[in-house]
Amino acid sequence: MKFIVSSTYLLKQLQILGGVINNSNTLPILDNFLFEINNSKLTVSASDLETTMSSTLDVESDEDGSIALPARLLLDTLKTFPEQPLTFVVEDNNTVEISSNHGKYALAYADGNEFPKAVELDNPSTTTISGDILATAISKTIFAAGNDDLRPVMSGVFFQFSTEGLTFVATDAHKLVKYSRSDVNADQSAEFIMPKKPLNLLKGILATMDDAVTIEYNDSNAKFTFDNSVLVCRLIDGKYPNYEAVIPKENPNKLTIDRTQFLNSVRRVSIFSNKTTHQIRLKIAGAELNISAEDIDYSNKAEERLSCDYQGDDMQIGFNSRFLTEMLNNLNADDVQLEMSLPNRAGILTPIDGLDEGEQVTMLVMPVMLNS
Repeated sequence: MKFIVSSTYLLKQLQILGGVINNSNTLPILDNFLFEINNSKLTVSASDLETTMSSTLDVESDEDGSIALPARLLLDTLKTFPEQPLTFVVEDNNTVEISSNHGKYALAYADGNEFPKAVELDNPSTTTISGDILATAISKTIFAAGNDDLRPVMSGVFFQFSTEGLTFVATDAHKLVKYSRSDVNADQSAEFIMPKKPLNLLKGILATMDDAVTIEYNDSNAKFTFDNSVLVCRLIDGKYPNYEAVIPKENPNKLTIDRTQFLNSVRRVSIFSNKTTHQIRLKIAGAELNISAEDIDYSNKAEERLSCDYQGDDMQIGFNSRFLTEMLNNLNADDVQLEMSLPNRAGILTPIDGLDEGEQVTMLVMPVMLNS
């Protein structure tokens, strides 16, 4: 088996696939990339058993076959080459010889048949969505997903597809983000929970791509097909909590403020907050917002005043500054609105501008109890 491929073209694909491979694998074969040649098409795959991703590349070849090559060694070697054609030749002594313009390199390979096969989906439902819309949906929600192993359903992003539109939700019980699109819809209703790892991979690849992504899914797996790549992953099993129930409906107190100004203020003041609670206090009266924080253990405190547009009763409410900063960072709007009802009820943060037509973002942040 022999094939010729461009070094930078191969490296670019392998670097993407390398994101699938874990640092420590239970099966040694998973430390490898699977190379399969069929009719001058090279398909390279990487897997961690939960997620399998493969890319198809055009190469010069006249034979078919499959081998598994050590991922780390191959990536480290390819990074050092300038752009040039590389010739891979499979020798009889269980090594592959790579020939470049300047030298030859031999590395041992494993049998390609030992590599786990990607799951085939039985009778999947299908939805097609633009790559940049999916990348936006992931980046707007994934930061709010939890890391608690005891509540696995909250450690992923909830996809809810219907004929009216698509909704993506993530929460860790302290903050919640709901991102919806009414300009894209599915043929039938479906919902599933995607794990973080494949979503992070997709986010990185799709951000630079306008092509359509075909999503196929059943009860246990999802498959994303785009460009020349396929990603198959196992879904998180379980029922997602009823997120609509926790979003407060009646919020008479509405604060409108410049996002960047608010974000910078929260960042500065939070430096002086308690290092375990990260608590900041918002005190709103008339057209003035007072943001303060205090760390009693070290006698540190800070206070800033901002002008804002506010309708409602004067109120004081406490938030974890880290959650508030993350949320404000993830909005592209110039102005944002914070809606509140009571100091012990969640606040709802929404962008006022900067959204596409049919796009909607709702962020919910739980308050922290203030020591009066």
